[in-house]
Amino acid sequence: MKHPRLFPPLAFLAFLVMAPLLAAVDSARAADPVFPPGARVGMTPLVGLVPSKAFTGFETEDRSVKVLIAELPAAAYGEVMNTFKTNPAIAAGVKPESLETSAGTAYYTAETAKNASGVFRHYSMILSGGAFSGYVDVQVPENATRIYSDDAVRQMLASAVIRKEVPIDEQLALMPFKVDSLGDFKNVRALGATGALLLADGDETAGFELAPFMVIGLMPSTPTQPDDRARFAEQAARAIPGMHSGRITMSEPVRIDGMAGYETRIDATSGRDDTPVTLVQWLRFGGQGSLRIIGSAPRDQWEKAFPRFRAVRDGIEPR
Repeated sequence: MKHPRLFPPLAFLAFLVMAPLLAAVDSARAADPVFPPGARVGMTPLVGLVPSKAFTGFETEDRSVKVLIAELPAAAYGEVMNTFKTNPAIAAGVKPESLETSAGTAYYTAETAKNASGVFRHYSMILSGGAFSGYVDVQVPENATRIYSDDAVRQMLASAVIRKEVPIDEQLALMPFKVDSLGDFKNVRALGATGALLLADGDETAGFELAPFMVIGLMPSTPTQPDDRARFAEQAARAIPGMHSGRITMSEPVRIDGMAGYETRIDATSGRDDTPVTLVQWLRFGGQGSLRIIGSAPRDQWEKAFPRFRAVRDGIEPR
């Protein structure tokens, strides 16, 4: 008569030993922070939240719960921190709280609000990213608060992490156009969910305007008649953000990649220190909008920067 084996076979024994370890690994993987495409702020989203295709952040499948992520100037974090410390009750019923994250101390508020869709819980958090401030805005409708409770949202906010750089390929994939040449610029940055791209030799800390930089994006409008292009280009040039005391020195039609366009050059001052700069704006007119390319360089660096601007311009193609 054969007796039952008292010890499990080796393979089964190995499984018994490894199973808890594998479960722990799977749990750790599930808890890994997720960065929305192009974002430097990430977190471990609550169950049911996935990266949104409509904005930078996360949302549920029915889009009722939203977690919006944005970047603010570096000084914003300090301003909020000082306000929280000097005025502990910013508004009636809203009590700011500190929250420890891997990026350091963050500050958040939670309140009940109401909009056209009904009552919802609203959370906002700011944390320091060093050269920028990360901002998170969470909206949970009243009928979802049992799942997305205050404690659950707080845990999600506490999981926030910062990455210093976003892979270039990840950023370029977000653009509504292809960029074949980056002009040897040191920093490449997708500008949130705007569909615009920043190429720069400088950074946020010193100020981009102190070195050559470019901004590439699409304008939703385009002149309907060729005779309107000059006026359209001039108005767009005068509205370039951050430019002070601008004077247009040249504006004329050009062909860009075989398409009608306009080149405008401006002498101006730019940035917080009123740096003397020369800017070029290229508009390439298309069906539903205009491709807008802006290049800026300190005046004493213009001659070397302009060929780089052109190389980037000539390597941009529609998707």
